[in-house]
Amino acid sequence: MGVDPDPPAPPPYQPSGLFPSGPPRRSYREPHPVRTGPVLAGVAAGAGWLLLFSLLGSDLASRVWWAVASGGAAWLAAVGLARYGDRGAAVGVALATGAGWTVAGAAVALSWAATGDWPLW
Repeated sequence: MGVDPDPPAPPPYQPSGLFPSGPPRRSYREPHPVRTGPVLAGVAAGAGWLLLFSLLGSDLASRVWWAVASGGAAWLAAVGLARYGDRGAAVGVALATGAGWTVAGAAVALSWAATGDWPLW
């Protein structure tokens, strides 16, 4: 019957009741988190896709229509990637498509403002 060298640990902190709190909340984690690498790869692929198809046009109107059509196809690919493939790449493709459509819209707006003529038809 010796002396216990390690005294028992103090009980965990008990709230005073001044600030009532319930049981601790659950934390949910994403089973397949989106990583930076696939997002950047999707941005590069989407930007390359829009650039290649936009270069098929000879004037502003045809380049914008090519960008709209190829952006629609890219968004369909992003939906497929989000559902069945890599969601990070889908986010990157969608970001690049949105940025490409923004640039095309800005080019149309600038041309319209400069000439006073609607450039798409």
